[in-house]
Amino acid sequence: MSQAGFFDFQQRKQQLDAHGNPLRALEEAVDFEAFRPTLERVHEKARKSDAGRRPYDVVLMFKMLVLQSLYNLSDAQVEYQVRDRVSFMAFLGLGPGDAVPDEKTLWLFRERLKDLDLVEVLFNQFNDDLSSSGFAASKGSIVDASIVPVPRQRNSRDDNQTIKDGCIPASFVQNPCKHRQKDTDARWTTRHGERFFGYKNHVNVDVKHKLIRKYKVTDAAMHDNRMIDRLLDENNTNKDMYGDGAYYSEAICERLEQQGYRVRINRKGCRDAPLTERDRASNKIKSKVRVRVEHVFGRQAQKLGGKLIRCIGLARAHVAIGLRNLVYNLERYAKLVAG
Repeated sequence: MSQAGFFDFQQRKQQLDAHGNPLRALEEAVDFEAFRPTLERVHEKARKSDAGRRPYDVVLMFKMLVLQSLYNLSDAQVEYQVRDRVSFMAFLGLGPGDAVPDEKTLWLFRERLKDLDLVEVLFNQFNDDLSSSGFAASKGSIVDASIVPVPRQRNSRDDNQTIKDGCIPASFVQNPCKHRQKDTDARWTTRHGERFFGYKNHVNVDVKHKLIRKYKVTDAAMHDNRMIDRLLDENNTNKDMYGDGAYYSEAICERLEQQGYRVRINRKGCRDAPLTERDRASNKIKSKVRVRVEHVFGRQAQKLGGKLIRCIGLARAHVAIGLRNLVYNLERYAKLVAG
């Protein structure tokens, strides 16, 4: 077997591109350098000295997080796959002999993004770039929420009740190692008769482009309609507001109308006041538009490696879910540009 050289690596990259390498399309569509000024804040901290290895390039680290979110990989798997896959190396601009950030370095970089609360800043920055690139939000807004599960906790009934009351169980305090492994921010909820434990990803998607314009992250027990005011997109050129029955109430409709929105939220029936034929016909018409938000969640669940995230605490969940929303927009933008 002959030894592979630089030109063999280049040839393999060209062969991948010829077969429709999706990472190549993403790299060509998105200007990742535009994120550099924001990302440079990660390294704005006092150094003890100038000795030692210089930190890795912030855009390189950010693109590793994009790969992680795109394929739902652990930190160790990101490091391994970058070393192993030609398409990953090419996306990061690395060659076979270049150093690859290890899993601990990636974890620390993501922690800095969390501490500086930069993920939502990056998301909003790209959203502004979308508007200036001809992909402004238009034809109305759709609000919805998706449950994002995390590994289930095996706690006693008393401990669960203490957590629900907003306190830390005594057994956690007495055992710090145990406490670090327990997620006291996530909550249980029931949907369609099935129990889930984790968080919620509340989003506002524009009708025309199916891009996420705003998002908020809460625990899974938070009711969808309590977040609607924080999801309103005043930049959408159309004031139609779509949502499923979970958002319907007279108070919400009145509040939205006072702000100039045309309410297109599906009506919700109950035992004492079932939906009329007219209501059902109206809901069917609205749902033909509202269903577009389900395509977003479906894409995240299927293409981005599933909805499950493996982190502990609301702050880290906000980073993981925020990155997933940003990566969805990056990939969606690449498809829109390609036509």
